[in-house]
Amino acid sequence: MIKKILVPLDGSGLAECALPYAEELAQALGSAVALVSVTNRSQGFWPFEESKEREQHVLTPGDRPGPHLVPVSVCSMEEQAAQYLDTAAKGMEGKGIKVTKEVICGKTAEEIIIYANINNSDLIIMSSHGRGGPGKLIRGSVAQKILKSARIPVMIIRAPG
Repeated sequence: MIKKILVPLDGSGLAECALPYAEELAQALGSAVALVSVTNRSQGFWPFEESKEREQHVLTPGDRPGPHLVPVSVCSMEEQAAQYLDTAAKGMEGKGIKVTKEVICGKTAEEIIIYANINNSDLIIMSSHGRGGPGKLIRGSVAQKILKSARIPVMIIRAPG
């Protein structure tokens, strides 16, 4: 029985080609749908001011007084992704389908697989962007990575064009 359908969306019209299939299956089977968007993790540095207690210690060679840059990792476009998922979910919710929305930060294929496993998804429905040639060699195919790694059925919808 398919109780939970996972639909990864990246904000493109091509990715949305999977939505009608997920909607039809969810209605026919009484399944819930999880719409997931994975945003990129940006690496950078943030200024960090040392505390007064630490500044009072004796400086040794190599110590630099004042602000330091500490490595940080932040997600980009989280707010926009959340708004996008809200918009994408409206049609399904209007038809009585239970929809959850999740914005995740990280590497797309890996995070989709992790989400599917943790949330006991029964099926992944996603679009293939149909990239071939050099684009696929350079970036790889998210759909292909998910097909190789998923422990559950994956339905790939070939996007037009």
